[in-house]
Amino acid sequence: MYLVRICLAYLHLITVATSLDTHSHDDSFTPDAVLRVTRQNTSIGGINRYTTLVNNSLPGPPLRIPENQVVWIRVYNDMTDDNLTMHWHGLAQAAYPFSDGTPLASQWPIPPLHFFDYELQTPNDTAGSYYYHSHVGFQTSTAAGPLIVEDPVAPPYEFDGERIIFLQEFWNHTDQEIVKGLESTPLNWPGETNGWLINGKTISDWGAVNRSSEALSVIDIEPGKKYRFRCIAATSLSLAIFAFENHTSFDIIEADGSYTQPNTVNLLQMGSGQRYDVLFQAKTCDELKQLGKLDYYMQLESRERLSVVTNYAVLRYTNSCNFTGSAAKNVSTKSNPDEPPLVLPPTINGFLDYALKPIIPNNFPSASEVTRRVIINIQLIEDQYYTWLDNGIDWTEDGSDPLNHTTPAEPYLVSLYNNQTANLPNYEAAVNAGGLDPVTKTYPAKIGEVIEIVFQQLGAHTYDGEVGGSLDFHPWHAHGNHFWDAGGGDGVWNSSVVEQQLAGTQPVLRDTTILYRYNESTGVDEKKGWRVWRLRIDDPGVWMVHCHTLQHMIMGMQTVWVHGDAKDILTVPRPDVEGYLTYGGNVNGNSSHAPQVLHFSELDGA
Repeated sequence: MYLVRICLAYLHLITVATSLDTHSHDDSFTPDAVLRVTRQNTSIGGINRYTTLVNNSLPGPPLRIPENQVVWIRVYNDMTDDNLTMHWHGLAQAAYPFSDGTPLASQWPIPPLHFFDYELQTPNDTAGSYYYHSHVGFQTSTAAGPLIVEDPVAPPYEFDGERIIFLQEFWNHTDQEIVKGLESTPLNWPGETNGWLINGKTISDWGAVNRSSEALSVIDIEPGKKYRFRCIAATSLSLAIFAFENHTSFDIIEADGSYTQPNTVNLLQMGSGQRYDVLFQAKTCDELKQLGKLDYYMQLESRERLSVVTNYAVLRYTNSCNFTGSAAKNVSTKSNPDEPPLVLPPTINGFLDYALKPIIPNNFPSASEVTRRVIINIQLIEDQYYTWLDNGIDWTEDGSDPLNHTTPAEPYLVSLYNNQTANLPNYEAAVNAGGLDPVTKTYPAKIGEVIEIVFQQLGAHTYDGEVGGSLDFHPWHAHGNHFWDAGGGDGVWNSSVVEQQLAGTQPVLRDTTILYRYNESTGVDEKKGWRVWRLRIDDPGVWMVHCHTLQHMIMGMQTVWVHGDAKDILTVPRPDVEGYLTYGGNVNGNSSHAPQVLHFSELDGA
């Protein structure tokens, strides 16, 4: 174990900018939004399940917040059997170091029957579609909801209304059962998803026991109008591909919260954590009359899995066209169509790579600006246990690590405050080792650097004599500032190939892009499939970079990055943040006491 608890003699070593006053968030304090996370027996799509929910709903309620204003969101952990954090997926929180919601990196989790007040402030030009989700165990699969950052003025595209399409997967196992199985020796894999949830509803094709909870979601629209569909993949395991019956094109206008120039597609393919906003032109009454119906299916299928799981929603036109007879009859939402109305393609490797363009220039760094390159080799180790390694290291949330590589004793930001001398990564040693500090097992970066990150997948390694070489697809997600996605390809990464493929393109800012596998397997240890990002280091903090497949995260596929030196990160004196540095510290409220909270927005420049 590499993390060392503090000795008081080290406290004077922490460099600070200023101090803050503590605020008591008692009954006189009113948060801007309240989320309550519970566990309860729920029936979903015909399956009964002990489920983690936000505000007793699936998905959780949509949150809408303004740009560049401080917002307080109170999150209650009403569970009695688990910890909780809440992550604001896609939003960088550099000015609010304990608000990112990552138990491995930035904060102690909220203990059972306690609450925590998250302080958020999104920068200008971040209006778009995001989502919030728990960052503990497998809770994310259901404890999640849409998060919309509102445009301060009229958005750059005109539309008549908007709809949210929120995608999730679900299993007939509890969160704890899934985590226990993934951490077991031998591995107890939870299997394929039992169904897709579209806005919280579905009809499962797996052993339904409660037909009353089976239903298809309905997306209501009006003829002739143009809609902004906010499509959010809050998924767990599978690659999602979907399209709309008899609607053959729509325009992507935003990816991961960044506006793009319109890009016309006829379907969407999304990995866990990705978001696309599209302009969807509804059909006119004349067009609907030619088709002779008001209801059309949205068809959603899994990719990159052992079997295809298919589910549906209904795109329903209001009958303002005065249809009569059979044409006015709506399809049943209690059953799936007799036959799939669409034939969806197999995985589209490199979907939208090099195609999306920013709506305004976004300062994409050229190769000549790159100051350093970090290559992360990704590989599955198969034995009685299954572990995903990044450069030979796995990060696990609760200390379960069959290879004994890395077991964080506390959130890394807490470790830096507790003992900067022991826990601040050695930048020079990391550079000499290819980017990874050999002691702390983190990736340090200096403010002002321009880093190129290469994700390179290798064929799985086995120790039991069986044939190895298996591969998988990975939606890689970065906390903190967004990166420029520089594309990907098959085989071995090559810098010349990267530049050839980038020629004439205008990469967009993203926070989640996919490392494709291209084949189901390759030779053991053989390099197969790569992805490249470029990142300007200007957001100090402790940030996670990880695969957003929940099962892979639990199996170790996570890295921690430290952007900036101590003076950049530890901007408040240690005594002032004491309540944040202990599990169950006084920044957490409960039924008997109000939390004692810092307002980081009071810092100069925050």
